[in-house]
Amino acid sequence: PMYYSQVRIDPSNSDRIYVLGGSLMVSDDAGRTFRSDGATQIHVDHHALWINPKDPDHLILGSDGGIAGSWDGTGHWRMFDNVALGQFYTISYDMRDPYYVCGGLQDNDAWCGPSNTRSFHGIRNQDWYETTYGDGFWTVVDPIDSTIVFSESQNGNMNRYDLITGEKTAMRPITGPRAEGDTTKAYRFNWNSPLLISKHDPSTIYLGANYLMRSRDRGMTWEEVGGMDLTKNIDRDTLAIMDVPGSEPQMSIHDGISTYGNLTTVNESPITSGEIWAGTDDGNVQVTMDDGTTWENVVGNIPGLPERTYVSRVAPSAHAQGRAYATFDGHRNGDFAPYVFVTEDFGQSWSAIATGLPDGWSVNVIAEHHRSPDLLFVGNEIGVYVSIDRGQNWTRIKSNLPVVPVDDLAIHPRENDLIVGTHGRSAWILADVTPLEHLSTELLNEPGQLFPQKPVTMWAQKGDWPFYGATYSASNPPRGALIRYYLSDDQNEGDLAENSAANESENEGPISDSAEFSLTIENARGEHIRTLTTPSLAGINEVVWDWRYDAPYETDEAPNEGGGGFGGGPPQGPIVLPGTYTVALDVGAQSYSTTVEIAADPRRLMANEDRMARQETLMSLHTLAKPIYEATEAMERLKNQLTEASNLISEHEELPEALTAELEVIEDDLSSIESELRTVRNNAGIADDIQASSTLPTSDQLWQVDEAWDTMPNLLEQLNELILNRLPTFYQMLDSEGVRPHPGDAIVLPSRRGRR
Repeated sequence: PMYYSQVRIDPSNSDRIYVLGGSLMVSDDAGRTFRSDGATQIHVDHHALWINPKDPDHLILGSDGGIAGSWDGTGHWRMFDNVALGQFYTISYDMRDPYYVCGGLQDNDAWCGPSNTRSFHGIRNQDWYETTYGDGFWTVVDPIDSTIVFSESQNGNMNRYDLITGEKTAMRPITGPRAEGDTTKAYRFNWNSPLLISKHDPSTIYLGANYLMRSRDRGMTWEEVGGMDLTKNIDRDTLAIMDVPGSEPQMSIHDGISTYGNLTTVNESPITSGEIWAGTDDGNVQVTMDDGTTWENVVGNIPGLPERTYVSRVAPSAHAQGRAYATFDGHRNGDFAPYVFVTEDFGQSWSAIATGLPDGWSVNVIAEHHRSPDLLFVGNEIGVYVSIDRGQNWTRIKSNLPVVPVDDLAIHPRENDLIVGTHGRSAWILADVTPLEHLSTELLNEPGQLFPQKPVTMWAQKGDWPFYGATYSASNPPRGALIRYYLSDDQNEGDLAENSAANESENEGPISDSAEFSLTIENARGEHIRTLTTPSLAGINEVVWDWRYDAPYETDEAPNEGGGGFGGGPPQGPIVLPGTYTVALDVGAQSYSTTVEIAADPRRLMANEDRMARQETLMSLHTLAKPIYEATEAMERLKNQLTEASNLISEHEELPEALTAELEVIEDDLSSIESELRTVRNNAGIADDIQASSTLPTSDQLWQVDEAWDTMPNLLEQLNELILNRLPTFYQMLDSEGVRPHPGDAIVLPSRRGRR
């Protein structure tokens, strides 16, 4: 097929030739003979090869399995398994918490993996599990039993996978039971056959061939929905490829397409049971309102759509009966225009809604938000676009999403996350699209706004063996509450696309100096918890509140993980108790607020009275942290001053011995205080240990807390005596003996030259 056909010649040895295909073919005699063992240790189907011009034994090979390198001219290969290069055809999710993302990968099976792990190391390759072999396509999880997954490989080869036992029940329907004597009847399955679970009955499964197949018992028995071929049923031998008819000899028969005339997309109305939409690779858009008894092909009602344009997606609305969206991909016919349409009357009429989508890039998928009827997303060959006015205008979402084909989109109904399946850079998640859900012209005219917060759980995390070498690890979502807020730009009003969260985050700068800005957290009793240091840029901003109180004191150190300020990094306040917290945004004279619900890790059972007692201990350490820090800083100042005094004394002869003696006594006393303070810091530094466990503090930990508090009064009394009395008296003694820092030499001003 056209996706091979790559030939490479060694730049330093013209007899060495590589031909890429299912195997890596190698010739050492200028093509007279070839061997097929060029890459026997890695994934087959090779498409790209780089030869190091300075070292021809160094090769980098791109295949259906990813990237591999050889340093001995194909003798041995190493696969680079730490690069996110997955080619997802489809994407879906389950309803666990955290939810899992599922999808099919090109020639790499179908997989499911967590959107969040309980590990410090993030989401790694080993956290995923495989659900079917071959080229992976649609992978959908039973909405009421996440241990049951329906997956498929190429040409409709689907199975039901049991996550508990690992069993796979093959269940692709065959024509025999429904042939009724017709020996010519055949089911034609697309390479990527549509597969879905009914939105109205989780026992009902749909699979698209040229007929729409339905099982009402999770795949054990099948029926044809309406009993009719929903395609144009064209003999593809009559179709030309590059002006060569299919009936004539071709270099690549049908260009690698296994079948033609089959369903490419199927969807049920979320509102109306029995309303089903289907699209085909030969350009039909079929709809039934009576559960398949009758079908109507409504593609002829779509204005400006070329004949036989591949239907990439049909998506009936969750908000209005009769409304449905359809996208089309014409690149197989040399047509790269963006085709996106909407109907409000079950397909009897259609309107184009592609304004703002770039020409030259086919559209693969459209997704409607489940709560906001105006919020739409599309995926095309370069990324994701969003509309907040039901397709009247589109804006590209960039941020850190690479330029890559987007083949599928899904919105998790509970988490409100946009899940993006790319064909080349694996799966991505845009966490909680609530800001996009609430964007409007009216909101953008406000000085600011806080977006609603979804509930969060304070999941605990654990570590494990970190040294796995070259393995991929994606970051977990940040531990905390995502606070999103909007700030206007008084000096540059702009338009919706420029100011929305869907732009490229190219904010011009901070809001005007005259507008005072603050973002604070209070508990349910109205007590101050935290003042967040946040960006104040025009547009949509985000800050992660890590559930902590204000730091007990301020330093110049940058924040990082751990420490609590007791010698292990910048200070941190303790984590708050589970409950309801109010987030307040003040912009000038305007105030906005919202609440966030914080829940404890459900795996960490702890009685409320124990939780309160532990929190009381943590808060007492939080209170103690500031005087400990101030005492430590004072100690350092005094030590530096005494060092300077000692140096001054050493520069003078015949000073009274009482000066030197007093200096030694003060130094000894200061050293004793420093040693005591070090013990106090160690005792008070157990806050992180207490915070890390869902139990009461141990008796030893409570002893350490008491010991720190009991020691500090006398320690501060001694330290303050040095600061307020003993050191000033000592400095007076020095001064009376003329021992004082040298102020330096006088500065001489030279005469000015050339002045008349």
